[in-house]
Order: sequence, then structure tokens, then C-alpha cells
Amino acid sequence: MLSQSPVRSLASRPSQLLAACLCSSIGVRPEGLAYDYLRTVVGQTFRSAGSAESRIRPVPAVAILGAGSIGSAIARRLSQRARVGDILLVDESVDAAAGKALDMRQAGPIDEVDIALSAAPDVLSAVGASVVVVADEIRGGEWHGERALPVLERLVRAGCQSPVVFAGPQQLWLMEACFRELKMDPARLIGTAPAAMVSAARALAGLELDLSGIDLALVGRPPRLVVGWSAATVGGSLVASRVSPHRLLALSASLAKLWPPGPETIASATAPIVEALLSGSRRLHHAATVIDGELGARGKAVMLPLEIGIGGIVRHVMPSLSPQELTELMNAMGSS
Repeated sequence: MLSQSPVRSLASRPSQLLAACLCSSIGVRPEGLAYDYLRTVVGQTFRSAGSAESRIRPVPAVAILGAGSIGSAIARRLSQRARVGDILLVDESVDAAAGKALDMRQAGPIDEVDIALSAAPDVLSAVGASVVVVADEIRGGEWHGERALPVLERLVRAGCQSPVVFAGPQQLWLMEACFRELKMDPARLIGTAPAAMVSAARALAGLELDLSGIDLALVGRPPRLVVGWSAATVGGSLVASRVSPHRLLALSASLAKLWPPGPETIASATAPIVEALLSGSRRLHHAATVIDGELGARGKAVMLPLEIGIGGIVRHVMPSLSPQELTELMNAMGSS
């Protein structure tokens, strides 16, 4: 049997410790030519395994383009919910992005989660991710407009077939450009910043009624959003039967003033949608989608209730709207 001292001396060297254990199992002392031979063979095996592992970069489950306030908030929210395995922050300011990733990893024991977070400077690092989230850079701000379109074109040309989540408030045009110019499948394009307004609408109605559990639909194109007050319910009764029409109009006007939502609100709305794209969902999610011929429009981004499956949108659902609300929706779509 091995004495205690050799084990302690070899504990810091895994290859030598394994060689010593092999010697012990075959009745050879951990010294001499036999031990040296075993140690050499085991050491070569460790080195070859390590070099092979270093050549393989794990594919992240979620790649977030930008580690700014929105991107880092989404990464933090996803890590706290602990339903995503790996998160990659892609930002040219890679040192700052890596620092944010390190902070979130170190907060893991406090949140009782263990999520792999990393950072990379090149957008092509996102190729192969299960979901790509377009957010904001640390220095450049939100990815939107003509500046962001070539970035997504690089991903498409590199073979990226993942669903793309647009988390920024200014990215509706970018969604439409991806459909129109990059010929991306509209089922893979989802905007989550408008979804953050649903909780705001429910909160305003809850304050008015002094109740919780408001069920309502929110549709339209920010900042012109239409609340489906005619079908909104609370506790099985219609909200419209409990709140006067002029107060509902005032609530809708107040909602428009809350646009755009803040990073943390966007992150709370984005995380469930990203998780639904990874593993599917049986609930409806409010989010922006590019419609192709529906509602008399083609290539327009509009928020609707969506059924989301693994990898994309399964279908969108048109909520019950009064004739006046439907007219407001059509006007909102045609005004931008």
C-alpha cells in the first residue's frame, strides 16, 4: 500500500497521482523504472486530451450581441432563472464584457445558480448559438438601423439559422430589414422590447381597480400601442364594465408615455421568450413579429400574442378587439 507522504506529494499533479494509483493496484512501488514509464504514458494521455479539448469551443445556448445595459441585464436575468446552460456576450469591448460575465458568475453562489458566461469580440462567435439576442454595445449603444444590418448579414452569410431576438426599443426597422433584404424567415424574428409594455398596461389597470390578475391583450407598433380593453378581464368580469370609458382612454394615454421601457424591464420580458425558443412553451407571449400579408400589411413589425416553439414562432394569434380598437391598430401600422 502507498504511504501517506507520497500521496500528499503527488496530489497536486493529477498525472503522477494516477500513475501512483496504477502502481498500487498492480503491487509496484511508486518509484523506479516501472513507475517512470507509467507516469510518462499517463502524462502524454493528459496532454493529448487537454490539447484536443482546447481545440473545441463549446457552442453557447444564447449569444447576446452587445454587453451594454440591455445586453448585460438580459444575461443577468437569464442566469438568475437558471434555465439556460451557456451565455456568450459578444462585444468589441471584450475586456469590459468579460468583467461583467465574471461578476455574474461570481454572483452565482448567492443566486444558487451555476451558469457558464463568457465574452468574445467577434460577432461570428455567435454562429451556431441556439438563440441570438440583438442588444446594445458598451460603447456604441443599441444595435439598430443601417449600422446593425451588416452585422446580421455576416451571421446569415456564415450560416446562422438560429432565431434572432431583437431586444432594443429602436430595432423594429432592423427586424423588417432582415425580412426584406436578408430574406430571413419571419418565424425566426422576434422583438421583445414592446413585450415589456404588457406588464406596464396590467399594472396601470391594476392600480385603477386596486386589484391584481388583470388579463389583457396589447397589440400595435410602439409607441402607438392598442390595449384590448373590450376583452380585458379581472376575476372573470370585464374591465370595461368596471372602469368608465374616459378612464380607459386616460390609461391608454399614460401607457404611451412609458415608452421606451428600461433595461431591466426589457430583460424581464425577454428572458421567458428566449427560454421558449430553447425548450418550447404552452403559453402565449406578447412580442413583435413581422407579418407577411396579414392585416393588409406585408413586411411590417407589429406586436401580437405569439405561440412560440423550439426555434421560432409557431403562429400568431389575433386577440378579440372592438371595431374601434381594430381601427386604431390599422392606423398604428399604417402610420410608420
